Amino acid sequence: MDERGLNDDGTIAREGALDQVAAAFVPVVDAARAGITETFGARLHSAYLYGSIPRGTAIPGVSDLDLLIVLHDEPSDPDRAAARALETALDQAFPQINGAGIGLSSTRLTLSELERYDGGFFVACLCTPLLGEDLAGQLPRYRPTGLLARETNGDLGLVLPRWRTRAAEAVTDTDRRTLSRWVGRRLTRTGFTLIMPRWGGWTSDLDRSAELFGRYYPERAAQMRIAAATARTLSADPAVLAMLIDDLGPWLATEYTAIHGEKAPRP
Repeated sequence: MDERGLNDDGTIAREGALDQVAAAFVPVVDAARAGITETFGARLHSAYLYGSIPRGTAIPGVSDLDLLIVLHDEPSDPDRAAARALETALDQAFPQINGAGIGLSSTRLTLSELERYDGGFFVACLCTPLLGEDLAGQLPRYRPTGLLARETNGDLGLVLPRWRTRAAEAVTDTDRRTLSRWVGRRLTRTGFTLIMPRWGGWTSDLDRSAELFGRYYPERAAQMRIAAATARTLSADPAVLAMLIDDLGPWLATEYTAIHGEKAPRP
């Protein structure tokens, strides 16, 4: 991998590895592996780690645990309930993580043409295999193109109304901090993929993403730095959420659509 996160052939290098997991998080990963196997059994096709833990940048007590579970068939409501229960169990058992998130998918959806440059890219480049057969072998090699930018984050405009509703309904600092993590992460990553084809590389590091974005949009650089900081340290300040959701967010959605277009509609 070079300084732009690329392989020698110019394709995006896969992030993370199990041997990069810090010692403090090894028991968490082991428990997640056991819990996934016990919960989903023969229906499990594969499971993956992603985020700061497999990249080796997680901070004990601050970082969360991110997992993707791919089933042989389509996830059901009981599957989603089981995943939420496992999230809660892991979060309560391990103080070194600040929350756990488990995404569910199917082999059909992950390998579908519709998800080729979103869910497929996510598995092939941003996920670390934890259990089962790695689906990356059935997916293409990816480059930092406008198509990848459009299909990963070209739907920000659809997300903003949901954020506004959640912000309006947030009544506690905990509610606002939880929302701020999602908003900060999504805006920082969308800001990066906006400029990704021009920069010509890939990174998932939030600080670097904000810094690279600021090279192309200096007038919005300060706001993006706040988004990146909020994603890591969280904020219960309504004014910060309002700035991100009602100012930076709408501008970013409009600029993104103008440059890359809108993401293909999902059913």
